[in-house]
Amino acid sequence: RDLVRSRGLGDVYKRQVVDDEDRTWIGTKSGVTKIVFRALTLRQKAAIYETEIEQVIKRTSYGYLAPVRLETPGDRSEVHRGDNDNDGLWTSMFGASQCFAFGATGDDVSKKRAEQAFEALRFLQVVTQGGEHSPPNGYVARTIRSTTLPDPNIGRIERDREQQKNRDRLWKVYEPRWPTSADGQWYWKSDTSSDELDGHYFFYALYHDLVAETKTEKDRVKDVVRKLTDHLIDNGYSLTDHDGLPTRWGFFGPKDLNHNEDWYVERGLNSLSLLSYLTVAEHVTGETRYSERIKELREHDAYHANAMVPKVQRGVGSGNQSDDEMAFMSFYNLLRYTKDDGLRRRLLKAFYAYWTLEQPELNPFFNVAYAACAEGQTVSDPWGEHEVKPWEGWLKDSIDTLKAFPLDRSSWGHQNSHRLDLVPLPPQQSVDVFSSSRGARGLRVNGKVLPVDERYFNHWNTDPFQFDYPGDGRGLGCGTVFLLPYYMSLYHGYID
Repeated sequence: RDLVRSRGLGDVYKRQVVDDEDRTWIGTKSGVTKIVFRALTLRQKAAIYETEIEQVIKRTSYGYLAPVRLETPGDRSEVHRGDNDNDGLWTSMFGASQCFAFGATGDDVSKKRAEQAFEALRFLQVVTQGGEHSPPNGYVARTIRSTTLPDPNIGRIERDREQQKNRDRLWKVYEPRWPTSADGQWYWKSDTSSDELDGHYFFYALYHDLVAETKTEKDRVKDVVRKLTDHLIDNGYSLTDHDGLPTRWGFFGPKDLNHNEDWYVERGLNSLSLLSYLTVAEHVTGETRYSERIKELREHDAYHANAMVPKVQRGVGSGNQSDDEMAFMSFYNLLRYTKDDGLRRRLLKAFYAYWTLEQPELNPFFNVAYAACAEGQTVSDPWGEHEVKPWEGWLKDSIDTLKAFPLDRSSWGHQNSHRLDLVPLPPQQSVDVFSSSRGARGLRVNGKVLPVDERYFNHWNTDPFQFDYPGDGRGLGCGTVFLLPYYMSLYHGYID
């Protein structure tokens, strides 16, 4: 206040000044605010996110990652933690970041975090067995919650019926959706989706290669991967629940993907995922029977052809970011671990075509995952041999995004649709095929999405083409969106 008055700027509530140390002072009705610039390395920034994950976000003794609600907007002093359908996926992606961190730095703290993530994901397979409602061996739950909390099954069947009747004809209606573990300590959530499997396999391969050091540690990974993969094989390439039927999104077999109209949209992505699962299984266990399954799926069911077009898209901005996230994890695993050079070269073409649609999204995870598979590689067609390295500027885009992430990941709303530097997408790309518009969507005039500090999202599965983002500051985004691409870049040598 004295500074403002000494400069002769009058009413403190309506003025701001910059002092001799380049600090900005702003007077408001609530008091005086000081804004300063403080330089951080990306490593220091990573440590801030990791501390918040450890102290605020993780839940249960296993350390699952799930969305957090804040009692007071922006205030971390009182938080509400709860389960989420994709706990397995979010825990996998954080665990993967710590595998890359340990692989790049040898930091023991990163190793311990990766080990905790492995035990959490392994428990999702263990908790489903031995109780009154046990699915076939190898099945993994979505998540868990303590039985000391209210029963999540109460009122659930009515919501499931409404979902099936009005929103999703294929939605499953059955009880219990939350069975109880054999020891009675946990509810575990069933109807696990393909999102979870993509996350599990992405993590297990990295954990096996970069973190597990002793034979005992590696054998534990092999056991989990073998059980999960054999579950899929033994049940006709489906993730089969305790009711004896596949989960809503757990269909990977040719009967459905190739011959059931309801699954044509998922044909490419689920074919890619299954090929990736089997490839990881052979890589981790060393058992060639999994590559024999791949050969059978190629020769009899054209899975390699299905995977060439993972998603039905109509140009930039027309995809589904949740599916994109899954596809990039599956591509990364399959291309890095397959021993079939013909399959690798074929799917590298598909990955290139996919990445070109994602390039405007400024997504460092997508960029680094693609670069790690494609740099220095070529593909051939009738017109010659072609490089498929990522386009010039991909690394700058990625680092700029990492720099721009706000340290405050509270869910503050953002309004951008009034801006003159934004252009809408054409209707073919901005409207869902069989539903209404997704709202105001588009790009900046430079052909790229809004920077990450001008919009809000929790995970990379959020639509970056939206102009406006609701928010009240009571949600808390997880730092995994920074940590995974940062440590992945560090491990692959793109960042010093």
